[in-house]
Amino acid sequence: MFCFNSDIELIDLGNGVKRKILAHDGNMMAVEVHFETGAIGAMHHHPHEQLTYVLSGEFEFTIGDETKIVRAGDTLYKKTNIEHGCVCKQAGVLLDMFTPQRLDFL
Repeated sequence: MFCFNSDIELIDLGNGVKRKILAHDGNMMAVEVHFETGAIGAMHHHPHEQLTYVLSGEFEFTIGDETKIVRAGDTLYKKTNIEHGCVCKQAGVLLDMFTPQRLDFL
């Protein structure tokens, strides 16, 4: 499967957050998430494993009971059902990878 970013719609989720659903199948999914400064990724959990790669910007991330500042080049792992969320400190883009894919996003 080829997935060309320029062909994918950027979906406005509101409150300074936008999302692009990239390549995916039943076992895996890549999602690009764009944040404006001050936007919040509300605390939540899900049954999917998740890797987040920071493409740009600066974020204050909470995973479980740990909170840290992350920047471009940093990677975060969230195990299944762990509570996590973020506050965007400087506008940026995250690349989220889920396994299995997030059917609720499709």
